[in-house]
Amino acid sequence: MSEIEASSSASATPRPSAARGGGVARTQSNAHSVVVEPAAPGEDELAHSPSAAFFDVDNTLMHGASTYYLARALARHGVLSGRDILGFAWKQARFKFQGVEHHGHISSIKSSALELVAGYPVDEMRALCEEVVDRDISPRILAPVRRLAERHLETGQEVWLVTASPVELAGVLATRLGLTGALGTIAEIENGCYTGRLVGDLMHGPAKADGIAQLAAERGLDLELCTAYSDSANDLPMLRKVGRAIAVNPDTRLARQARHHGWPVLDYRRGRRAAKLALPAATAAGVGAGLLYLYKSRERD
Repeated sequence: MSEIEASSSASATPRPSAARGGGVARTQSNAHSVVVEPAAPGEDELAHSPSAAFFDVDNTLMHGASTYYLARALARHGVLSGRDILGFAWKQARFKFQGVEHHGHISSIKSSALELVAGYPVDEMRALCEEVVDRDISPRILAPVRRLAERHLETGQEVWLVTASPVELAGVLATRLGLTGALGTIAEIENGCYTGRLVGDLMHGPAKADGIAQLAAERGLDLELCTAYSDSANDLPMLRKVGRAIAVNPDTRLARQARHHGWPVLDYRRGRRAAKLALPAATAAGVGAGLLYLYKSRERD
C-alpha cells in the first residue's frame, strides 16, 4: 500500500511511504510559488482568510481532464491497447452524457483503469506523470485560478490540490506549481508495481470531504477558516465542509447550489452559454474522439 509524502524541496521527487485506509495520499512541498461573479477575493479579504485552500483540478485549475492526458501518454508508451482505451472512453462518456456521475459508473471506470495499469512499475508511472504535467497539463492551467492559489500562499496559507486523479500525477502538478501538496487516489503497490487495487476509495465525492477533514486534523487546520474551489456538484461534500466555498466554471447543478447558498462564482469560460452550461456531452465526445484517434494511430503503426 502506498502514500506519497514529499521531501522538503518543491523540486524534489516524492518518495513512497506506507499508508493504510481512507484513500488519502499526500504530496507536499514547501516552495511558494471572463467573467467573475461576484468579484474575486481582494487583498484585504485574503489577509483575513483561511489557513488553507483546497482546489479541485479538472475544469477548475485546468481545462479538461488530467486523467485523459495520462491515459493518452500510457497509450503512446504502449502500456494501453486501442481496445483498452476505447473501452475506458466509452464508460467515461456514458456517465458524462447523462450529466451525473453515478457511484456505480465511477466504480466501473475505477476498476477498468486500475486493471489497465496492474503490473506497471511505479517509478515509470512517476516519470510518465512528470512528462504529462510538463507537456500536456501545464499549458492548460487556468492563469486566473493559478493566481488565486498563489495569493493564498502569499498570505501564509497552505494550498492543496484535491482530485480523483492518481496521487502520483497530482503530486507532480502540486510540486510544479509550488503548492503545499495534493490529495489524490492511491493505487496499491507491491514490489514496486501496481497491483490493480486501490488503497481506500477513489478520491471523489464524499471521499474528498473526508480527505480534507483528515488532513485538517493532522495539520491543525480549522476548516471553518478554509476555502474550497470546484467546478462540479460532485464536490458539494467538500464545499460544504469548509467555511468558504467558491464555484469555478460551475456545472449546472453546482451553479444552482451556489446561488442558493450565496457562494461566489468565478467563470472563466467563453461566452454566456458556456458560463451557464457544464457541457458534459461535449466533454465526453472530445475524450472519445481523442482516444479513437490514438487507437487509429496505433493500428497504423
